Amino acid sequence: MRLLWVSLRDFRNHRETELEVPGGIVALVGPNAQGKTNALEAVHYLVSLSSPRTSSDQPLIREGAASAFLRGEVETEGGKVLVEVEIRPSGANRVQVNRSPVRRKRDVRSRVRSVLFLPEDLAIVQGDPDERRRFMDESVVSLWPPRDAERRSYDRALRQRNRLFKEGEGLPASLEAWDEELIAHGVAVTAGRRDAVARIAGRAGDAYEAISGDRLVIRYRPSIEGDDLEASFREGLAARRQDELVRRTTLVGPHRDELELAVGERTARRFASHGESWAAAICLRLGLARALEAEIGEPPLLLLDDPFSGVDPQRRRRLTAELERGGQTLLAIPDDVQVPASATVWRVSGGTVGA
Repeated sequence: MRLLWVSLRDFRNHRETELEVPGGIVALVGPNAQGKTNALEAVHYLVSLSSPRTSSDQPLIREGAASAFLRGEVETEGGKVLVEVEIRPSGANRVQVNRSPVRRKRDVRSRVRSVLFLPEDLAIVQGDPDERRRFMDESVVSLWPPRDAERRSYDRALRQRNRLFKEGEGLPASLEAWDEELIAHGVAVTAGRRDAVARIAGRAGDAYEAISGDRLVIRYRPSIEGDDLEASFREGLAARRQDELVRRTTLVGPHRDELELAVGERTARRFASHGESWAAAICLRLGLARALEAEIGEPPLLLLDDPFSGVDPQRRRRLTAELERGGQTLLAIPDDVQVPASATVWRVSGGTVGA
């Protein structure tokens, strides 16, 4: 999968940016706050219709502009895909694929794929379990776009069930019905996470070993386990019923899952150095990219923001070698020292990009 060209208008600090994109590694180089990360974000938004940096589209629109516009063409094994997006400050955005309107994000995500690493991904390794659950859910949607509603449906059932506990005394009358909703959606979320981690873990571990010489071990620890997830979930809820009534909250389900990360035998969150944690965060994304390649038959677009700043020169060289093995990769880099020798270099300043 290769991005052939991309056009940004009024996106973040990019007033008008049009780029023909070569294959291999492309490095966007420049000081901070000049628009490097914004350009990567724009490419990711174009193919996923979402940004990990903001939950609202309003910040994506350049100050003073009415809307932002993204256009680009991606060459895939199935042919060329033209994606056009108008990002509006309110209401639905306008999205077209090959000149035809689309309404659902999955209609774009099923055609073109990208994997984005940001420095904030360090929180997946060092932060709270919510960060690791979010990574698992993002991975499920990346691998299987039609499953994008599973977590949202589970969250709705969870909120309603918790509301019943907080609003009443004793056993809520409609709790059994919401148990069934929670179980149905929770089983789907658990199965998706289990399958995604199974595909990512070994590939991320291989990448980490190549970069750091040690092994990144990834284990999914679900709240519910067993061959029959539905039965296990139902049994778990029954076993914790009295505790839930006392604490007035749901104590069993995917919202209690954990993703264990270890470097060798050491828990990454507690014992990994900054460099080890940084490499682990990058390798989780590389593992996802390689799992996607196995799933769809071609590498996704790989977008890495400031990937080398958290690793030493030796790991930097090894990471570069790993990137050179893959498909098209766009990097945002603050200075020339970190630019791979094989990269095409673009200079970024004040929201403009040039060779």
